[in-house]
Amino acid sequence: MYVMKKFISYYKPYRKIFYFDMLCAFMISIIDLAFPQILNYLNKTIFLQTKELIFKSLIWLAIGLFLMYIIRAFCRYYVSCQGHIMGARMESDMRQELFDQYQRLSFSYYDKNNTGEMMSKLVSDLFDISEFAHHGPENVFISLLKIIGSFLILLSIHVPLTLILIFVTVCMFIFSLLKNKKMQATFTDNRKKIAMINARLQDSLAGIRVVKSFANEDIEKKKFAYSNQLYLKSKNNNYHCMGSFYCGTNFFEGLLFITILIAGGYYIAIGTLEPVALATYALYINIFIAPVQVLVEFTEMFQKGYSGFKRFLEVIETNPDIVDTKDATQLNNVKGVIDYQDVCFSYNEDETVLDHINIHIDAGKSIALVGPSGGGKTTICSLLPRFYDVTGGKITIDGKDIRTLSLHSLRKAIGIVQQDVYLFTGSIKENIAYGKPGATDEEIIEAAKKANIHDFIISLPDGYDTFVGERGTRLSGGQKQRISIARVFLKDPKILILDEATSALDNESERHIQKSLEELSKNRTTITIAHRLSTIRNADEIIVISENGQEERGTHDELMKLNGIYANYYNLQFEGLDAIQ
Repeated sequence: MYVMKKFISYYKPYRKIFYFDMLCAFMISIIDLAFPQILNYLNKTIFLQTKELIFKSLIWLAIGLFLMYIIRAFCRYYVSCQGHIMGARMESDMRQELFDQYQRLSFSYYDKNNTGEMMSKLVSDLFDISEFAHHGPENVFISLLKIIGSFLILLSIHVPLTLILIFVTVCMFIFSLLKNKKMQATFTDNRKKIAMINARLQDSLAGIRVVKSFANEDIEKKKFAYSNQLYLKSKNNNYHCMGSFYCGTNFFEGLLFITILIAGGYYIAIGTLEPVALATYALYINIFIAPVQVLVEFTEMFQKGYSGFKRFLEVIETNPDIVDTKDATQLNNVKGVIDYQDVCFSYNEDETVLDHINIHIDAGKSIALVGPSGGGKTTICSLLPRFYDVTGGKITIDGKDIRTLSLHSLRKAIGIVQQDVYLFTGSIKENIAYGKPGATDEEIIEAAKKANIHDFIISLPDGYDTFVGERGTRLSGGQKQRISIARVFLKDPKILILDEATSALDNESERHIQKSLEELSKNRTTITIAHRLSTIRNADEIIVISENGQEERGTHDELMKLNGIYANYYNLQFEGLDAIQ
């Protein structure tokens, strides 16, 4: 009931359309129920009159029936058109709500869930929900009206025969309910298996260059075939269940006709039912059985829509780990003084990543984090913009605990340049402007000049309107990196995080990028993660981070004199292994 109440709430913005849709459905049902009654009335009255009176009555009868079916046609158009539009609007609302929820969810959610599965919930699940949203209430309403209406009319024609009819119908519904439970399980399994296919497809296509570089197309084919076969097996189970379901319901429908024929013949034989009345009864049997068939078929639509909506609710009702507090304040007039005070962090209870970290950075100063992979350098940087929350201690900016600040203002004050640059599908101009939505062309060009990418851009045939391809595949690593730097220049944050921004580049590209980064770092509080130690020699402070926490800290010269971990790393890079040995 909770799931259905949540589902019904999505009708609220469209209740006028819904009510008129139900009114049209009501009119369709009434007209369908009326026709056999009109025919029965004509057989008993007008068609027993003289030829002249019948001809005269036929004209008015034709006009009346024509108008009646004009109304029915209009109602059917509204139900088919506006009803579907209402379902599409509800689908659109749910899709937007789901996408907005994806934007709200924290990194921890994306750490645990696959992109392909999330896309499946956004597309295929919502399509079935839309079909259910439109056809569900309409089919149930029309079918119940016809079943109840035809039942009452059948009851007025012959009570014993109708009671036998109801007994067979109840048996059919009990059979349908039992099969329905099995169908629900198979449809839920279908959802999971198609999500697996989407996840496998997204993973393979996103990494297609890696696949081809290792000549592993056959491996990917086998992996996809495995997921595909699991889905096929699930569909087979589903169709076996559906086959037995429809087989049983069709048997009961045939049993209804057999019952009426045999029982009707019996009652005619004993004189309690007239042959003409049985003919009228047979007309209403068709009206009675048709909506029963619709309700039976509706169970498939219901199960698809219901299982899809449950998956939709699972996401919608997931609470983001990182949210603004009720009294969150704005981070304004940022100076850039950062303090990590006794900071602890773990992704789960069994794994401690940071243990009592203390770092102070003055405004406008730069620090560098170095050390082996897995020591927690990236985690330290991820905690600052609250991609994750500390599990102990606190982080402050200008003396304010970042958990008391609004996420929007906090992240607006921080610029991040990463090793793995992500460019959105679109033009170079659009990608640079992502740093400041609504920026003027002059601002975009100025940012590109500061990032030393302007000359390259204007050398392209389409200049700033050049299409970058998916994830920037048409550009080199250095070009993509400089576009990402231009994006941060445009954002103009007071705090800067450089996460191994040059480690994936060749030496020439690194020199160009390093100049851009030095320009970007001026008058900004900067945290740099670097494996190439040549890029951080001028940092105000260097901190060596390992699995044991902070090992060493100081300037380059101080750490070299210390002749510890940092000096060892530096010598390995610049003197070679032979010199160390």
